[in-house]
Amino acid sequence: MIIRHIGHAEFLMETEKGMRIVTDPYDEGCGYPVQRIKTDAVLVSHGHHDHNAVDTLEGVTTVIDKAGEYTPAPGVRVTAVTSFHDDEKGSKRGETLLFLVETEGLRIVHLGDLGCMPEEEQIRLLAKPDVLMIPVGGFYTINGKMARKVAEKLQPRVTLPMHYKTKYNAEWPISGPEEFLEGEPEDDIRREIEILRITDRDLSCQPRFALFKA
Repeated sequence: MIIRHIGHAEFLMETEKGMRIVTDPYDEGCGYPVQRIKTDAVLVSHGHHDHNAVDTLEGVTTVIDKAGEYTPAPGVRVTAVTSFHDDEKGSKRGETLLFLVETEGLRIVHLGDLGCMPEEEQIRLLAKPDVLMIPVGGFYTINGKMARKVAEKLQPRVTLPMHYKTKYNAEWPISGPEEFLEGEPEDDIRREIEILRITDRDLSCQPRFALFKA
């Protein structure tokens, strides 16, 4: 599988068979350049403009924006479960979906705009992913310290921080990835990458943390 971080919480995953999945596409109001990506399926965690801009994509045949289990292509299974966008059971910002994508022997988890600690049942479902995409910027989502606690419970093999401050959203009241990565050995962090190539056969060769080039 090839994974690209388009920006913010938007990733593009492409399987060896060419199946393409995009997560949480953003619109021009997000600050990042909008890329008109061709994809087969799109995962939408919630209805905010920086996560649900499906109309910026091309070729979409499947939109997954509700809790449930889905098979958007043979050998690709997506499970979506409901969580909260804040730490007050959604009273401030509503709900968000958490996604588990299973394909090619890999477990990939995208935590949307998670704003609280997942429930124990959700942790059991999502535990030990090969790849974890987790928000770390705070204010709108969990911050770096809470993200560390979530990651410790989920025990991912590779972690891809997302939804943090960059040059494109410098005015947003969120933080960069530093708090989340604080204390981690530099050898465990791969920075400024453009793509992540990963299979179930090379997990031992992958970094613990990866930051994509902004």
